[in-house]
Amino acid sequence: MTDPLDSLFSRVLGARIFADRERMRPDYVPDDLPHREGQILKLAEILAPSLKGSRPSNIFIYGVPGTGKTAVTKYVLKKLEAEGRKIGVDLGLAYINCKHDDTNYRVLADLCEAAGERIPFTGLSTSEVFRRFVRLVDASGKMIFAVLDEVDALVKKTGDKALYDLTRINQRLERTRISIVGITNDLKFMEYLDPRVRSSLGEEELVFPPYGASELEDILSRRAAVAFNEDTLDAGVIKLCAALAAKEHGDARRALDLLRISGEIAERNGDPRVTEEHVRMAQREIERDRVVEVVRTMPLHSRILILSLHLLSGKGGKGGSTGELYDLYSSISKNMGLEPLTQRRVSDLINELDMLGIANAKVVSKGRYGRTKVVSLSISTKNLKEALQDDPRVGVLIRR
Repeated sequence: MTDPLDSLFSRVLGARIFADRERMRPDYVPDDLPHREGQILKLAEILAPSLKGSRPSNIFIYGVPGTGKTAVTKYVLKKLEAEGRKIGVDLGLAYINCKHDDTNYRVLADLCEAAGERIPFTGLSTSEVFRRFVRLVDASGKMIFAVLDEVDALVKKTGDKALYDLTRINQRLERTRISIVGITNDLKFMEYLDPRVRSSLGEEELVFPPYGASELEDILSRRAAVAFNEDTLDAGVIKLCAALAAKEHGDARRALDLLRISGEIAERNGDPRVTEEHVRMAQREIERDRVVEVVRTMPLHSRILILSLHLLSGKGGKGGSTGELYDLYSSISKNMGLEPLTQRRVSDLINELDMLGIANAKVVSKGRYGRTKVVSLSISTKNLKEALQDDPRVGVLIRR
């Protein structure tokens, strides 16, 4: 009997869709970044004084997901490092994704590692790790760029203590300087910060607008030219991927994922070309996987809040006020034997769900009774059930 895996492996090995699939990954930084020339020039202007040994201003970069913030930052810093080597100026880069390293200790430990010393995963105080980082940086004599990507995740979880220390670190350095580049998807992020941190961190600000459909089409065409083999994409595939991503706030990452997964689906099916039907299949796969995985991996109280919103929305389909949602969430938490979070913390969680597209929170005027925030669920009951079905505490409460 033929092993079905043998035929699958043969089909994949014989596929000729991709020339270099890695060039379709969102974290791949190409040699050119079309439609971001203005942002590249502006960022380079701000950071260029480092080539003369001067500390550039700290800069904060805003923009919705997939607008090229991280790619532009890495591109400009790569060019700066290369230019520095030519003229004998030693520049260092510490890149930290605060979504993954979301505690003050881990951020400082990663900074130490970028400066040349590994820090134990636990066992030291945060203040001791900071002192080690100061010593390491000063001893290296390098101008350091500390890039804090998705920095809002760090502040929302552990506060702005690390940012406060980093914005004042230059007062403790004698032989070198540090410049901070903060990147966030949250346009209201600065509101979370202490005014002293806000003024130091946002010395310069740069906003990245979403891509338009024609810009996304151009980006995909350039990337596809080096990632796919010739004559493997149907005529309407790139246009469709660009149009679908343009509706998602101009997200280039979304467009790249759509095109890459479309190619992978065609490859798995043994098809010689990528068609618009493959794109539609990829869209359904991305949408299902993204929502399900995000909800499934959320902390327990976030899942209880989503369940509460589901139950509240089920009464009329329009959701309810934050007060009604909090009352229901508190009731469910207590029935589970848990202590409910404070109303302020739940309000922060609602904002996070809104930003992720899981909930929709909008302020509604009640006339003489003032204004209130109404929250509704933005994902299907099917996806919600799939995400929570394996959780015995929450899954059993979903409406059947």
